[in-house]
Amino acid sequence: MRALHAEHAGALLRYAMYLTAGDKQRAEDVVQEVLLRAWQHPEAVVGQPARPWLFTVAKNLVIDGQRARRARPQEVGEAALGQRPAADDVDRALESWGVADALSALRPDHRRVLFETYYRGNSVAEAAAELGIPAGTVKSRTFYALKALRLALEERGLAP
Repeated sequence: MRALHAEHAGALLRYAMYLTAGDKQRAEDVVQEVLLRAWQHPEAVVGQPARPWLFTVAKNLVIDGQRARRARPQEVGEAALGQRPAADDVDRALESWGVADALSALRPDHRRVLFETYYRGNSVAEAAAELGIPAGTVKSRTFYALKALRLALEERGLAP
């Protein structure tokens, strides 16, 4: 093993450095693993040229390592673990439930006018035609519906 190391370790390390794009630590790990496998399988290196087998094992180890990294989720550093996303899905879901609850507390005519003007994006005239009421009534109901909705949201701790 010492003779194998002395004869091939330098060239194997250079080859592993090339395969790992200059990552010395990974290259050293690859060389160590190759020599360990040579020790475990002496029949592969005794009595025949060892270098082709050693280089093939090194190449296969690097390829297997790259495939394994691609199969796993991307690793993140310590700094990323302490950060919380700005718009957390759970917070958004809880907030939408609170808004739905506040909307359900409104009178039905207020809910309908808000649905037409804000959810469907209709103009005052379109909402008036859809609801069968005058445009002035749509304006006043929208004003009072928004006022009631703000109060309902404040009661639930959701108002800005």
